Amino acid sequence: MAEWLERQAAVRERRGQVRRPLPRAAHEQFIDLASNDYLGLATDPRVAGAAAEAASRWGAGATSSRLVAGTTRLHLDLEQELATLAGTEAALVFSSGYLANIGAITALGGPGTLIVADEHCHASMIDGFRLSRSRTESFAHNRVEDAGKLLAGRKEPRAIVAVESVYSVLGDEAPLTDLLALAEEHDAMLLIDEAHSLGVTGAGSFQGRGSVAGTALAGHSSVIVTATLSKALGSQGGAVLGSALLRDHLLNRARSFIFDTGLAPASTAAALAAARIIRDEPWRAASVHGNAGALAAGLAPALASRGAIPDRTAGAVQSIPMPSAESALAAAESARRAGVRVGCFRPPSVPDGISRLRLTARATLTPEEIEDSCAVLRAILEELP
Repeated sequence: MAEWLERQAAVRERRGQVRRPLPRAAHEQFIDLASNDYLGLATDPRVAGAAAEAASRWGAGATSSRLVAGTTRLHLDLEQELATLAGTEAALVFSSGYLANIGAITALGGPGTLIVADEHCHASMIDGFRLSRSRTESFAHNRVEDAGKLLAGRKEPRAIVAVESVYSVLGDEAPLTDLLALAEEHDAMLLIDEAHSLGVTGAGSFQGRGSVAGTALAGHSSVIVTATLSKALGSQGGAVLGSALLRDHLLNRARSFIFDTGLAPASTAAALAAARIIRDEPWRAASVHGNAGALAAGLAPALASRGAIPDRTAGAVQSIPMPSAESALAAAESARRAGVRVGCFRPPSVPDGISRLRLTARATLTPEEIEDSCAVLRAILEELP
């Protein structure tokens, strides 16, 4: 085993795929274009204060599974608040978004369920597909007609179409209305991961409530929503949202809920405070979109000179294609040395040959920070071969 581990380490080094955690200071001076704290709520005094108060009152941990002694009033209040925010009948909170996806997929999957998944689905969904023992087929990214072809010849009595409302790398959105029509046509469920849209997308009075709220998908009997509480909500945890019948099924069948310790009270209270802020302060979501546009405009000249443009984005994520994994890593390190933290996506996080820099347009970025970060990134991009 030791020899095999050494060979694996050498392969990663040769391919430019070595990853190491980079610790950050509590009050670092970087311009943050890397984190998923889209609305700036992770450090909001109301959110942090709610976490501190809950830890003082309930203790550091939930102490057990939600079905034993791990459910507090906070968990139930959070579930109600999330359901109201997303426009669903009910919600069930998990210890992470990863576990929410795995729990929903494995509890609904099995040999009698066909899963038809967008090829850009997140790793947590892919792991859920594998653990579910369902036959799983992928369709070309956002190609509804391809998904329809896979559903048309199914032999399984049940089917799930799995997508993300806003994709985590490209930042583009799924054609949810067309996908719902497809699911209805083929008597399938539509599973929508709202990890990167809850708190960010939504139109009119539903701004910030996600891509499902305020549409025909909200509360639809064929729609299941999963979400994380660790991005726009600035906390930790995950949730599955849908009908009360679905919640009851997951509560009894989702192993990643039943056999896991409940979400810590501090994280639960923080997410609850954040959900209420999202509801009451839709300007935060609007700021995300304004800053995303400013970043794209500021980087356009450098990208145009290379014959490239930023990928179209529906939310906070800006994705910049890079020539190689090595150049992406070098560019991210150059930006870090200049005081700008950006994401660096390389295989296996993305397919071979599609390395990218990933920028997140956070609501709390100032015009000066956007201008400075664009200047840094333009200089780096212009030096690329």
